[in-house]
Order: sequence, then C-alpha cells, then structure tokens
Amino acid sequence: MSPTIEELELVCLDMAGTTVADEGLVLRAFEAALDALEVAPADRLAMVEVVVATMGTSKIEVFRQLFGDEGRAQRANAAFERAYHALVDEGGVHPIPGADAAMDALGFWGVKVALTTGFSAATRDALLAALGWERRADLCLSPDDAGRGRPYPDMILTAVLRLAVTDVAHVVVVGDTASDMLSGRRSGARWVVGVLSGADDRERLVGAGATHVLDSVADLPELLGAR
Repeated sequence: MSPTIEELELVCLDMAGTTVADEGLVLRAFEAALDALEVAPADRLAMVEVVVATMGTSKIEVFRQLFGDEGRAQRANAAFERAYHALVDEGGVHPIPGADAAMDALGFWGVKVALTTGFSAATRDALLAALGWERRADLCLSPDDAGRGRPYPDMILTAVLRLAVTDVAHVVVVGDTASDMLSGRRSGARWVVGVLSGADDRERLVGAGATHVLDSVADLPELLGAR
C-alpha cells in the first residue's frame, strides 16, 4: 500500500544520484584517490568494480574494504574528499530535475526533510553550497554526525531523534542504491523508495528491500498524494 501524506512526518532523501546529479564525479574522485595512493593499474579494475557495487555506502568504509589498512584507507579518503571538492568547485553538480519541487511539496504539506549522504560533513557542506541548498532541508546529515554511514540505519535514526519524529513508521526513506534501501529497512521506516536516477537498477533496489521504485524523486509527491 502506498504511503499517504497525512501519515508522514519525515522524508529522508539521499543526495548524489537521488536529489543531486554529479555527472560521474564520484568515480572521478575515486580514481584521483587511487592515483594518490599509487595503486597499480593491474589492481584498479577490481577496485573500481567494488566502488560501483558499493555506491551509497560511507566512503571511508569503502576504502577500508579496498585497502584493509586504516592508515591507507584514511589517506585514500582524504584524497577522495580533496578531489571531489575540486570537481564540485568546477561546477559539475546540479539538482536532479524535479528535486526542488518535490521538497517544496513536502514542506507545503508539513513533512520534514532530511538530506543524507555518505560524504564527510565538509564535502556535504561544499556540495550544499554549490547547489545553494544550505537552507534547503530541515536537517543535513553525514556519517560523521550519526556514528556510522550506510548501509547502517544511524543517519535515519539520528534524523528521527533530532527532528522529534514520533514513530519510525511515519518515515519515508528515498535513495538510488541498494545501500540506501538496506539502511531504510534497518531503520524501521515503513516506506523505502528506490529511484532509477542513480547507481542501481530496479532489480537491485527491490532485492535490497525497496517498497516502491520510481523513475525519479520528481515522482515522489504523486506517490505520496501531495499534488
């Protein structure tokens, strides 16, 4: 059964791939991080495959998986953050068409909005500044703010606590990756909505627990009856 706007208190929206189009900047920044750590060409293909398969996961967790060494993971993550900042500054990001209108509709209906991301707080803030979204949502969260990133439920539960939501059954989680879907299911959110504007396809989103799949976040108001 589809959610209705009268039942909702909070919508947690992922950023890159869900509300923000970054034209492949994540992969370009990962490549820059591999350059910084002088990863051999022969090892790169397997690493990039891991990166693609884990889109949406906290970036430091991905580097820990890739390198198995905390020092190297931290260096890679720092290099990734620097590269992504630089690419954002070049103007390579913009809102997914319809994202602003969807958030406006939610606000009109009195539903709170939390933006969540696997980026660090510094990178998140640079991204928000580039978009002019500093005041776009009621709350913006990174793994740094919550304890752990996706696929853990910490960011969603932190949003529930900080925004004084009465029941996780009144929460919708929206994202473009299997990791987003897993974090939503683990949080207890009643509705977990996948979108096809980013990394993963319908089969993967449903397999990870999506209760609904939309072409884009632009379709969210119609799903919720907030037209």
